[in-house]
Amino acid sequence: MRPPSAPHALPLLACCALAAVIPLVPGCAPAAKPVVIGAKKFTESVILAETGAQLARHAGAAARRDDLGGTPALWLALTQGDIDAYPEYTGTITRQILKADPPDLAAALAAHGVRVSRPLGFRNNYALGMRKDVAAARGITRVSDLRAHPALRLGFIHEFLDRPDGWTGVKRHYGLPQTDVRGMNHTLAYRALVEGAIDVTEVYTTDGEIAQYDLLVLDDDQHFFPAYEAVWLYRADLGERHPAVVDQLRRLEGRITEARMQRMNAAVQADKREEGAVAAEFLRAELGVAAGTSDGTLASRVLATTGEHLLLVVPSLLTAVLVAVPLGVVAARRPWAGRVVLAAAGVLQTIPSLALLLFMIPVMMWLVGRGTGAPPAVAALFLYSLLPVVRNTHAGLTGIPGSLREAAAAMGLPPLAALWRVELPLAAPTILAGVRTAAVINVGTATLGGFIGAGGYGRPILRGIDKFDVPLMLEGAIPAAALALAIEALFGLVERLVARRG
Repeated sequence: MRPPSAPHALPLLACCALAAVIPLVPGCAPAAKPVVIGAKKFTESVILAETGAQLARHAGAAARRDDLGGTPALWLALTQGDIDAYPEYTGTITRQILKADPPDLAAALAAHGVRVSRPLGFRNNYALGMRKDVAAARGITRVSDLRAHPALRLGFIHEFLDRPDGWTGVKRHYGLPQTDVRGMNHTLAYRALVEGAIDVTEVYTTDGEIAQYDLLVLDDDQHFFPAYEAVWLYRADLGERHPAVVDQLRRLEGRITEARMQRMNAAVQADKREEGAVAAEFLRAELGVAAGTSDGTLASRVLATTGEHLLLVVPSLLTAVLVAVPLGVVAARRPWAGRVVLAAAGVLQTIPSLALLLFMIPVMMWLVGRGTGAPPAVAALFLYSLLPVVRNTHAGLTGIPGSLREAAAAMGLPPLAALWRVELPLAAPTILAGVRTAAVINVGTATLGGFIGAGGYGRPILRGIDKFDVPLMLEGAIPAAALALAIEALFGLVERLVARRG
């Protein structure tokens, strides 16, 4: 029977390796798990999610908070069971999730296996904001006034750029002519606005930065933005598994005023306090609940994120080695196949890492039924690790002198034995150099897993960016650099040992 050709071997080997490894990754295998409260990657959502996690623990359940990306990631995680509840807004539910304004919102969500609480007591509406001096100089007080100023520079979060209730919709509704529109992080957009790098950004009406920077919120004079009442979305089965948790979450209904939410946001953004501490203070004052935060000490947080990071790096790297070394052998033995294999691996390497990560979300939904968390991150890191190992395996094998191959053949070694006992040992230092390169790349790229709730060092880095908190960013960046250096040193030692034995 003929072995499969290289182009057919790549997907075959990849699927086999991923099928073997992905069930070992946390979040892929069925197991008892705590109540997980999800959060979007902005301050208010994290504060609300932290109150939910603390209330769940007060109800006697093991609970944790999981920071994910934007609305699509949270909704996907909720419906597929990766999280049990998260804070959402009614305008986002109707405009972005359901893409309709149903007469019975609860019934429409129940069709997806999701329940909704009553409003928590405040609205966090979208609006457009400007510096007061810039707006006054141009005579701008309303959104419709922007039509007379096409040269204004705008900066919005990427989700707002694409949402029907975001820039696309407001531009169409008001007939706005601006074309200088940039995508940027919400906190960084505020900084850019204050520093004069942009003129207009989107704001949430409970943002602490509005008062902190004395900004003008433009009047939505044509009533484009819907009401964004804060609510809990939670899985229908949560009431069956942990009814006390649902009861605790619903204790927040009608208890948070807009002014109180704005003060909590300001405490995190301006005063650099931890979200967990702010949430705990609110729960003690308003509900008489004494619950511990999930932030932990610096050492415990670094230890936890290191474990999460290794659970992304190690499985993806080992799987890549299992697939890439055989592919490198095929490429070295059959030059025509080698060109195809190296080209395919090279194309994968040229795809932007964040784009590849997001592309893996539907792929992993199809393969393992999990589109957020570790599975897509491991899959993307696996693909990113292929090229260095394939290329170095090919280079190591093709660089073996022909006289050594002839000597092996003269000794009567069959091709497979010659490969195993002569060629691979001779090529081992070069192959290890490729694995070393892939490992270091993997450690850095794995930080992007924080965008989809995969944890690791990306979590504090992204939270630090959101809060413009340099120490928090360094909490992820410094351990990531240290881990990369440690792996570099470890593989360097292994390479020297292999070379010495050779």
